[in-house]
Amino acid sequence: MENRTFGQRVAYWRERRRLTQREFAALMEKSVRWVEDVEAGRRQADPQISVVRQAARHLHVTVAQLLDDDQEESVRCAGPRELEAVRAALHRHDVITGHHDTSSADPVTLTTLRRSLAHARNTFQAGRFRDLGESVPALLVDATRAAHHHDGDDRRSAYQLLALALELAEGALIKWGDPDLALLAGHRAVAAAEHAHDPVVQASSARHLADAMTHQGQPAAGADFAVTAAARLGDDLRTAGPDGLSMLGMLHLKAAMAAAAAAGTDEHAPAQHARAVPAHLAEATDVARHLGTDQNRLWSAFGPTNCLLYKAAAAVQLRDGATALDAARQIDPHARAALPAERRAHLLVDLALAHTQTGRRTAAVDTLLEAERHTPEEVRCRPRTRDLVQDLLLLGAGPAEGRLRALASRCGLPR
Repeated sequence: MENRTFGQRVAYWRERRRLTQREFAALMEKSVRWVEDVEAGRRQADPQISVVRQAARHLHVTVAQLLDDDQEESVRCAGPRELEAVRAALHRHDVITGHHDTSSADPVTLTTLRRSLAHARNTFQAGRFRDLGESVPALLVDATRAAHHHDGDDRRSAYQLLALALELAEGALIKWGDPDLALLAGHRAVAAAEHAHDPVVQASSARHLADAMTHQGQPAAGADFAVTAAARLGDDLRTAGPDGLSMLGMLHLKAAMAAAAAAGTDEHAPAQHARAVPAHLAEATDVARHLGTDQNRLWSAFGPTNCLLYKAAAAVQLRDGATALDAARQIDPHARAALPAERRAHLLVDLALAHTQTGRRTAAVDTLLEAERHTPEEVRCRPRTRDLVQDLLLLGAGPAEGRLRALASRCGLPR
């Protein structure tokens, strides 16, 4: 954990557990001042082992996680600070209204904005989600200011960048487990994209909003939104080259995932939603065939390989682990290795779920460990993966029990 002191580690895990200093002090049977002094390094710089054990018990971590500086503990998850930074940016008056300050200072140039956005999107695809807590708020403010100060084509370009930055906020918030705030970012992205008058960016924002709706518990609405956007923008997207085809294909993939989720939550027409899944996947596969190769236009990783990834993910959502594993076997190993790290790790977590659904819990643990090697944050920090680790702890993992408990420790879960 980045060579941190004992007090800094206590503060980090306390925040991860959403405990106030007062609540943690009560658990430790100490004063708030004692906690403040520990976290600031003014007390317990060389802590007694009894204190460490007591703190570890209340924070649901191991003693090693409070003391060791080994490589295994070097991953930090996004926490309240990152969430609050993005929330604060989304709630700023200028970001909401589009009316920035009246300062005569020039806004950040569009070239600089594009460079910053590309760096942040690449950070996401590399699986370093926590780092976005710093870059996303600045992008939102700078892009809003650029859209306010520019005119004509430059204003439309600024709105394109603002929409893409809001999409990134939505994606990060999904990873961090805040679907309500992700939905807000998704709505803002669609509104900014409409100002950009660019069908490619409009489709990109629409696919993110459909994803946010799905994660927020409105999958049927998400599927409808993606399908409607594809119908509205389809003609323009088909003539917009690889960017347009990629966004059209992603709309169909997001519709497939939303329909699969709706099949598990809709009490009235689950079969209808389930039947829609293969139709949406077929539409996406047809678009990928026209595209020809795997590409990463607008950081979508769309292409034939991503269609198979989504086929596996949708099958897992439908609790059809056997079909998910079959879809994964169809993926060319070289094509899979060429995917962004976030996509590879996401596939592996889906496969771990598929193994669990088919009773192969040892394989599930080994697959999670492989995902952890690609993108530690996807495994140790993301709520859906941590939930799977907890389920496996309850179910048992046979010969992999030791590896599972070590993974649970790295996730900060009680073993």
